[in-house]
Amino acid sequence: MQHSTTTETPPQGAPLSHGLKQRHLSMIALGGVIGAGLFVGSGAGIAAAGPSIVLAYTLSGLLVMLVMRMLGEMSAAYPSSGSFSAHAERAIGPWAGFTAGWSFWVLLCTAVGLEGIGAAKIVTGWLPGTPEWAWVALFMLVFCGANLAAVKNFGEFEFWFAALKVAAITLFLVLGVLAIAGVLPGTDSPGTSNLTDFLPNGGEGLVIGLLASVFAYGGLETVTIAAAESEDPVRGVASAVRTAMWRIALFYVGSMAVIVTLVPWDAKEVVEKGPYVAALDHLGIPGAGQLMNVVVLVALLSAMNANIYGSSRIAYSLVERGQGPKALGRVFGGVPRIAVLASSVFGFVCVVLSYWRPDDVFPWLLNMIGAVILVVWIFIAVSQLRLRGRLEREAPERLTVRMWAFPVLTWVALAGMATIFVLMAREPDTRVQLYSTGGMTLVLAAVGYAWQRARARN
Repeated sequence: MQHSTTTETPPQGAPLSHGLKQRHLSMIALGGVIGAGLFVGSGAGIAAAGPSIVLAYTLSGLLVMLVMRMLGEMSAAYPSSGSFSAHAERAIGPWAGFTAGWSFWVLLCTAVGLEGIGAAKIVTGWLPGTPEWAWVALFMLVFCGANLAAVKNFGEFEFWFAALKVAAITLFLVLGVLAIAGVLPGTDSPGTSNLTDFLPNGGEGLVIGLLASVFAYGGLETVTIAAAESEDPVRGVASAVRTAMWRIALFYVGSMAVIVTLVPWDAKEVVEKGPYVAALDHLGIPGAGQLMNVVVLVALLSAMNANIYGSSRIAYSLVERGQGPKALGRVFGGVPRIAVLASSVFGFVCVVLSYWRPDDVFPWLLNMIGAVILVVWIFIAVSQLRLRGRLEREAPERLTVRMWAFPVLTWVALAGMATIFVLMAREPDTRVQLYSTGGMTLVLAAVGYAWQRARARN
């Protein structure tokens, strides 16, 4: 049963503010693709796939471009702080919006805790003897406070975080290309000596690299959530989606190509220090490795800030559509402050669990969110399949962003997601994640469907 509760109009009561300027949204879109997963998680992918990591990031990047184009089409037509959750409700039914929204909320809140732990480890490496939990608490307080005050604070933090990330990775790419060309003073060009063994671990290594690269792209959806609170949501989404292709190609695929050309794929530093730090140390640039650690810290803090924001807005949207505790939907000064607090508290609980139950509860939680991003992508693709025809019949003027070669590429994207699920089921490490996420998704879908049936009877 379809409901018309998912609209682009402000909800009843105090609405969210529109405090994000176009410069905020543009930089969030630009810097949002440079996440902690790229800086921190790509080392394991390189160690498994070798130089073929470039192919892995290219394939997963093509899939992400299709997903972002589909999401952009729907978000430009129906701007909403609920983003894909609101679109799933509109296209499939309330149970789908419930499932996609709450599973993504759990993912973001858990990620807040993980990023806080990662950032604290970097700082305690510089300041040994200081307790990790104290740094996590400090980071939580800063970003929770910033998000409680006004949406423009989130925008300002992300603007400067993104500017630093973009500047750092651009400089990294320039130095890397100069070194590869043999024109960087004090370095010799490696040529193609590090690329000769393209598939060192065969197809299995490529599969592991592919799975690692897929999850490194998670978080790109935040820009469509933020667009609902911008001065011009339609223009903001359209601009972000249209530039996604070159941003992914340059920052992700380009940097992987530079790293595996400069540094032997099996160098232990790639995993121990991280691939970017290892590449800069390999070039012998004084202090560059530590400077990159600062950038990694900024990436982690940026992700914390963005995930507190994104989780609070998803929760707010769900409540406004009658799919959560009403208290989470209360808005003060244009900000859903109770939702911000709830999201931050859940994130801090994850940190506590990592210390209190590191061997059972915490790994169980990590496995449960392991494949959530793929579940969300499937909801996006199915929603776009169903909404596109409706838009063309009822409101073609809303199609300011259009999915390429519809419906062929939408089906190609769905086939790609199904393939990734099959690959996850074949790998012991990811099989547990697949089953755990599947279990959580089924539980949420059952609860959402029961709620939908109960609402239909009233």
